[in-house]
Amino acid sequence: MKRRDFLIKSSMASSVVLVPSFMKAFESLDPRLFGYKKLVVIQLSGGNDGLNTLIPYRNDLYYSNRPGISIPKNRLIDMNGELGLNENLSPLKALYDKGYLSIINNVGYPNPNRSHSRSTDIWHTASNASEYLDSGWMGRYIDQYGKKPYTGIEVDDSLSLILKGRTINGVATKDAKKMFNNAKTPFFSKVLETQTEMHLSEHNLGYLYKTMVGAKSSAKYIYETSKTSNSTKSYPNNPFAKQLKTTAEFINSKLETKVYYVSMGGFDTHANQANRQSRLLKTYSEAMDVFVKDLEASDSFKDTLILTFSEFGRRVQQNAAGGTDHGAANNLFVIGKNLKKPGLYNDSPDLMNLDKNGDLKYTIDFRSVYATLLDQWLDASHSKVLGSSFETLDFI
Repeated sequence: MKRRDFLIKSSMASSVVLVPSFMKAFESLDPRLFGYKKLVVIQLSGGNDGLNTLIPYRNDLYYSNRPGISIPKNRLIDMNGELGLNENLSPLKALYDKGYLSIINNVGYPNPNRSHSRSTDIWHTASNASEYLDSGWMGRYIDQYGKKPYTGIEVDDSLSLILKGRTINGVATKDAKKMFNNAKTPFFSKVLETQTEMHLSEHNLGYLYKTMVGAKSSAKYIYETSKTSNSTKSYPNNPFAKQLKTTAEFINSKLETKVYYVSMGGFDTHANQANRQSRLLKTYSEAMDVFVKDLEASDSFKDTLILTFSEFGRRVQQNAAGGTDHGAANNLFVIGKNLKKPGLYNDSPDLMNLDKNGDLKYTIDFRSVYATLLDQWLDASHSKVLGSSFETLDFI
């Protein structure tokens, strides 16, 4: 072999060896550095009954307080010999068995408010019970770390407080194409032209103008990017499942969106709770099952974390209408492939030590959950976003 040919072939051989080694170096890097991490926050609006979701079936106090609505032992999914999952949540048990689910008990806040709207505002803004804020914690995250409206998307027709920032709001849409077409209407363009003709400076641009400019650019970006991914999974035919399908398509299309918010209503079960909650939990779990599989099929699940919460739990004792009234502390679900402590994160509720209203006492502040998500998953300073420092947890 000639010396020149030898050098060429040697160089090629070296490349074959070196390139895989070079690429392997990236495997150990935290994907957060590349902006892959996504957070999906799901609210079960109305106050889901946590005690009939994760049932303390070995505790006689549970059955004595709920003679008409308690879940029989033969109609639950055993988790650890003490607690059982509602039978309508069997897809979550499959996630639990894979190590993809962490259940955090007794989550709440001091001086709980039992009003739907007010407690939802507290959870959305991460405020104290006596504090009123006009920006949401995810909105403030967008302010400081996203800088673009599409950093946060609510898969709905209107934007909730949780995604409203101090300077930038997230985007609300259930249909990217429809939003894109609406942004091209003559009325939309005319408003922008009128505002521009007023020669407002960057400093004093009207709120409407800034919002519409952000909406128009976001609509184009979301539509053109998300149309590259159409889910082939068969989702159930209900509004919540459709929202999750859209969310999966957004995530799988590699949108730069970091945080998503989805809500499912109907959990205010003052009467006939057993049948109503069963249907709702079945709707939730079946949609979640397809959602996770959809993300897994596109290799997006490893970079996605899903939090499910409700604005409060229900009273321990059932009421006269076969339901439960507004309570306080509750459980929540964290779903993901990168859980540090999957399973049951902490102790089950103490039914012997209730507050003066007969409600469960909280042992974990919900803002500690947010702080953990911000610090450990989104690589953000939680004190900057939440406005105070909170103890972080150990589930991721």
